[in-house]
Amino acid sequence: MGRLENKVAIITGAANGQGAFEAKLFAKEGAKVVATDIDFDNLKKVVAEIREAGGESIAIKQDVSSEEQWKQVVHETVETYGKIDILVNNAGIHYETALEDIKFQEWDRVIQVNLNSVFLGTRSVVPEMKKNGGGSIINIASIAAMIGGSFAHYSAAKGGVRSLTKVTAIEYAKDNIRANSVYPGLIVTDLVKEALANEAIRKKLEAANPLPRFGTVEDVAYGVLYLASDESSYVTGLELVIDGGTTSQ
Repeated sequence: MGRLENKVAIITGAANGQGAFEAKLFAKEGAKVVATDIDFDNLKKVVAEIREAGGESIAIKQDVSSEEQWKQVVHETVETYGKIDILVNNAGIHYETALEDIKFQEWDRVIQVNLNSVFLGTRSVVPEMKKNGGGSIINIASIAAMIGGSFAHYSAAKGGVRSLTKVTAIEYAKDNIRANSVYPGLIVTDLVKEALANEAIRKKLEAANPLPRFGTVEDVAYGVLYLASDESSYVTGLELVIDGGTTSQ
């Protein structure tokens, strides 16, 4: 307990799954959590759970691809808690469309939500982190940024996140602002559970996974927690792969 004591954290995509678990975990570890998502109904439930458990949190409805909404999130965070220590760019979308079938509107939306949002979020919090004497930015990428076999728009966006994180790490190291990226492999969420119910799909995925189980949101969240905490104060530009060994084969 207390690994994020007195820290203020913005976590995007916090209404469900991995983002929701991260928000609750950060609050348990002492952070004041600004949880954002376009799904405001579920987001409010997550924040209510945090408060009921004794944590501090506010919910802000946000389209992460909107520059104006990023300005509002930063403004409300500073108005409420006085500073920003941590940003977790967690929000993302995913469509299973073959490259030749991707319409430009779909391509553009994936790039906006999965890549442009990371740029907008980073650019928005850096001035506040400079005032604060430093900070930690954690960008959730994917092993799709490292290997082929995923979907073109999703892989391209996550590849952009990979490069953007390294640029951020170098450009703002002098300001004590750290930037690191996390690369989940197959993580069991509600969407994946539906696919895993198909025995043929499940066996194929099990055969491709070196460790004898699939990943959980907890596996990813504890990696994110490390990068958000002062335990990683000398870590920047890191690519933290959490994939059960998939990319080591």
